[in-house]
Amino acid sequence: MGRGRVELKRIENKINRQVTFSKRRNGLLKKAYELSVLCDAEVALIIFSSKGKLYEFGSTSIAKSLERYHRCCFNPQDNPTETETQSWYHEVSKLKAKYESLQRTQRHLLGEDLGPLSIKELHNLEKQLEGALSQARQRKTQILMEQMEEHRRKERELGDMNKKLKIKISLEMSSLDVERQGLRVLPSPWTLTSSEASSFPLQIQASNPMEMEPEPFLQIGYHHYNLGEGSSAPTRMAVDNNMIQGWTL
Repeated sequence: MGRGRVELKRIENKINRQVTFSKRRNGLLKKAYELSVLCDAEVALIIFSSKGKLYEFGSTSIAKSLERYHRCCFNPQDNPTETETQSWYHEVSKLKAKYESLQRTQRHLLGEDLGPLSIKELHNLEKQLEGALSQARQRKTQILMEQMEEHRRKERELGDMNKKLKIKISLEMSSLDVERQGLRVLPSPWTLTSSEASSFPLQIQASNPMEMEPEPFLQIGYHHYNLGEGSSAPTRMAVDNNMIQGWTL
């Protein structure tokens, strides 16, 4: 005998309903797989049970199939504005989801909102933090070594400059000593005695008589010669042929 026709309505018995769901679900997934292999078709199957459990099958990728489905749902010739709006809406949704994921990751790295994380996720987070800390320490050590090397280079340059300056100063001092030793400091002829002045070089003595003559002057009154106390020499005034007694021109 053939199997009777099954009435399409909700199965009231919970156990029979669960058994029927499992059998039909497996059969549907099998048919979708066969269709994708035999006909080289792109098949995407999504099933939610009454308890909300997800069952899916995709010949390529569920996300790509859904995106392709959304593109094909609207005809660009009928309503291009709506199609562009829908495309921008999906792009904004993706960026928003990515932004939220990055924000959540940042909070986890800062030690916030760790409650929902499992042991495995916390272990992975700990590894990430240790790796980041190790890289930061390596970079800090590298910068410190570069700074130390730069300071050492400047120190060597300053040391070389200091040596050059010392050599230059020593050379200048030695040249000054040589110049001082080569100079001859002659005594002034006006401080010499009569015997020393006679032996003084002729170019120092008045080679030109006009240069040694005193300039003319006018004297009014007597020219007194004061002698020291205790001297018995009388006070006298010298008068020559060019002098008048009491007035000297």
